[in-house]
Amino acid sequence: METRDGTGRTYDVVLFGATGFVGELTARYLAAHAPTTCRWALAGRSRERLEALRDRLAAEHPRCADLPLVTADATDAGSMRELAASSRVVASTVGPYVWYGEPLVAACAEAGTDYVDLTGEPEFVDLMYVRHDARARETGARIVHACGFDSVPHDLGVYFTVTRLPEGVPLAVDGFVRSNAFFSGGTFASAMTAMGRGRQTLRAARERRLHEPRLVGRRARAPLGAPRFSRETGTWALPLPTLDAGVVARSAAALPRYGPDFRYRHYAAVRALPMAVGGTAAMGALFALAQVPPARRWLMDRYEAGQGPDEERRARSWFTVRFVGEGGGRRVFTEVSGGDPGYDETAKMLAESALCLAFDPLPETAGQVTTAVAMGDALLERLSRSGIRFRVADSR
Repeated sequence: METRDGTGRTYDVVLFGATGFVGELTARYLAAHAPTTCRWALAGRSRERLEALRDRLAAEHPRCADLPLVTADATDAGSMRELAASSRVVASTVGPYVWYGEPLVAACAEAGTDYVDLTGEPEFVDLMYVRHDARARETGARIVHACGFDSVPHDLGVYFTVTRLPEGVPLAVDGFVRSNAFFSGGTFASAMTAMGRGRQTLRAARERRLHEPRLVGRRARAPLGAPRFSRETGTWALPLPTLDAGVVARSAAALPRYGPDFRYRHYAAVRALPMAVGGTAAMGALFALAQVPPARRWLMDRYEAGQGPDEERRARSWFTVRFVGEGGGRRVFTEVSGGDPGYDETAKMLAESALCLAFDPLPETAGQVTTAVAMGDALLERLSRSGIRFRVADSR
């Protein structure tokens, strides 16, 4: 088995799905920020599209003119094994992951290759844990899902908050998310797929609970909160049943720094009550339509994968996640903020996660782990340097 320092591997990082909307943004970020010593490559199904992307990158960064290209197909297990064996870290933007993601995860777990992706699909994350965590632990592979806006700001934001609270006491953190951003066709397809697979998602979660070791002597939980007005943020707080809260809870279960009894609640923050009511109704209608296959297909056809907001619209986009943490008689208010969350900042998060795994001194971990567990302070520092802001707003 090749060692983690890259012996026997052709590349340090391979970006799979490089010609998709977020894939190209990630490739642009790597072209501008990967160290000159980094051996990285673009991977995807179409050699022609990869060559066209390389030409666009080389026009801005001449050193990319000879960037290696790897032709690989997510539906071909042999192709995924070759891809995994060639690199120390593989970053994948190819979704919906529940349809296309498993062969690459399986290949990375078998080859001892670190893996990062952008999934926000709880079913996929749970199934990959059940099927491939044990083998990844044996080979030393770090399988790190949700390395974009799902769920880096929330996972690292809570980690940042917890480290500002007393140790060894019960802790509670609430997170409040605000943004004005749009989404791409690929993101919409993943969201509709996840909403339309409620029964499968519940089944995968139950199966994971059977395989996951029980936490002894500590407790970590992420209950779904109730809608309420948050005096701390001056907004209406609507519970968000997304992957993020589960990721935070798994970080808390793995890291004793979160205390003996940890609780996290995850909310969307809305300024005006009519917007809160309207947003809730719209999400309910979308969820209902996602349960009907013809309606789901019709909606997904309206916004094709590979499409997304243009550069001007992304430049006007922003996000903030505010956290209120309490424990041991202390209360702290923190905030994570940045620009366009779904695309520009997500590309940054994915690229920096891959580079962090490839080059930074990190805790010894293996198997399916979260960003806080696998990378913690190192990734937080990288993202801070790249323009994503982590700050303490107040403490009492």
